[in-house]
Amino acid sequence: MQQHSKHTLLPRYHGKSWLNVRLPRKAVEWCEGGDKSLAPDCTDEKSLMTTLKELNKTNAWVWPKRKHIFFSDLHGDPDAFAASLVLSGCVKKNGPDPTDFVLTESGYKANFIIGGDCFDKGPSSLGLLRTIRHLKDQGARVRVLAGNHDVRVLFGMQAVGKHKTPKNEHFFIRTGQKIIPLLLEIWNEYLQDENSLKHIPNRRICKKMLYPSRKWFDHFPDLAEPHLISHQIERELTRIGKKYDNFEEKCEKAGLNLRQVYAAVLKWRELFLSSKGEFHWFYKQMRLAFKSGSFLFIHAGLDNKIAAQLSGMRIKDLNQTFKQALQGDPFDLYYSPLCNTVRTKYRNVDYPFTNKGARHVRRAGISAIIHGHRNLHSGQRIALRKGVLNFECDASLDSHTRRNEKIRGRGAAVTIIHPKGKILGLSSDYPHIKLFAPHSTLLHLQKKHAKRKTKQ
Repeated sequence: MQQHSKHTLLPRYHGKSWLNVRLPRKAVEWCEGGDKSLAPDCTDEKSLMTTLKELNKTNAWVWPKRKHIFFSDLHGDPDAFAASLVLSGCVKKNGPDPTDFVLTESGYKANFIIGGDCFDKGPSSLGLLRTIRHLKDQGARVRVLAGNHDVRVLFGMQAVGKHKTPKNEHFFIRTGQKIIPLLLEIWNEYLQDENSLKHIPNRRICKKMLYPSRKWFDHFPDLAEPHLISHQIERELTRIGKKYDNFEEKCEKAGLNLRQVYAAVLKWRELFLSSKGEFHWFYKQMRLAFKSGSFLFIHAGLDNKIAAQLSGMRIKDLNQTFKQALQGDPFDLYYSPLCNTVRTKYRNVDYPFTNKGARHVRRAGISAIIHGHRNLHSGQRIALRKGVLNFECDASLDSHTRRNEKIRGRGAAVTIIHPKGKILGLSSDYPHIKLFAPHSTLLHLQKKHAKRKTKQ
């Protein structure tokens, strides 16, 4: 690749004076970062060379006609999202607030993909959704994918009430303390009227509405047995038990009692599930996956069953199946392979992805999977899963994660899939722009390998 052509691909930052974020400028080969660029638990340079040789030999790469701008795991941080938009070169910042931006010419031509996990942690899930809505209102093409936190919040809010069953009554408590900032935000923004608790029942009844019954712990193993192995069932019981015991205490520490929590849940339903609600558009437009060219965008990953479906059906049909499942029984969806796509980390407790699944991925015409969910501290990484190329793009953007994991500075990150056959990984936590191109990256790896052999 010519040096001047490299620079023509790099985004220009517009309005960076409004940000307190380090923005990388120089582009380097993706693999130069070592284990900050390649997942050490499943990827090495030799195996990556083998995969790239095969993909290049079979002409597996089909690049989108537009730039695709991918963000993931924004977790209620509108400022991190606004900074990431500037990092993409597709907006011009013109003020201090997250929505103080306009699309650039590049932005009008691009596709924006929000890769899931808009909710939880904070500081403002509602502010993030308003920022996404502002991006859409500017005329941007925006697609919102489902993340495990987004699905869990929906199921949790729906589970609260009088008509609970052992299959669904644990979903609200399962959201745990991560949902408390959202509840507090709703309470502070919408429920400060003196009559806000007028029709809310007493604490005992509210707890009954919010919590699973004690009998649930006896019923759940039998219900879960067709879906989960014994280790997973025990893990789920332990997780719910801990949250059951400390949820109210954590709410009170944040300044909410259970009556206020219940009132906030009812308000959330009005905002998100009512056709006139401010955020009704979010779940209505949310989809499971998006495919463009030979690239699959999804929140977490695949297993054998979903990979087989991808090789036999259109993405549109898979998304329709997901939409229908969201309207059905939460239990059946949450513990199914379909929902595994938003929460897998390829652990033993996750649905398996084997060589058989990898063959289905290749038959589906997918050369790379772009996803989030596995949070990182040095920008994006490449991971090989049974020879399938994955770009891991959860760069720990939100301030809550950064504070808890002691990551310095404000977060910003974006992954750009360029029509000219390049992938760019930009992050405030890595000094350079990571640049991947199938042929030049392979050549770079081969030269490094040849040098090592010469020295030996």
